[in-house]
Amino acid sequence: MAKADENIRAWWKYLLSFLKNDWNLSDYPIRIKKQDIDPEYVGTRLKQYKYSAQIVNWWVVSGNGDTEEEAIQDLQKQFLSTKAETGKKLPRPGTHVEIEFASRERVNAHPELAEDFVRRVLELDWALITDESSLWDFHSSDDNQALIARVSEG
Repeated sequence: MAKADENIRAWWKYLLSFLKNDWNLSDYPIRIKKQDIDPEYVGTRLKQYKYSAQIVNWWVVSGNGDTEEEAIQDLQKQFLSTKAETGKKLPRPGTHVEIEFASRERVNAHPELAEDFVRRVLELDWALITDESSLWDFHSSDDNQALIARVSEG
């Protein structure tokens, strides 16, 4: 789907949202995308799905599946979970929702340690590390042993 069509659907859903106060997934513009599967990935921890479904302009709420229908069902599950967890009103359909990152307060208290960790353990030039990051965020292996070994070397 072209970006222009996506924007038109988002605008239309935005206008319709003024007709009610409690929104369901069907009130939001949805994008379904066929995913590229990495044939070289041999791990078992991360499952690759053929389809993703996302709420346009609210990209953190998404679902995955091996069919378009499964992706939409997973999106519905994620949407309902988000709706139940949030203590505030959902964003109006069609509006742009900023991504909220976890705090970096504790990481920022030790910037040299964070830089050393990224370079020596993760072997990356840079990485976003937050107070809620874990080793699982930085690899696709089935365990953390390689990173733990690098931490132990230091």
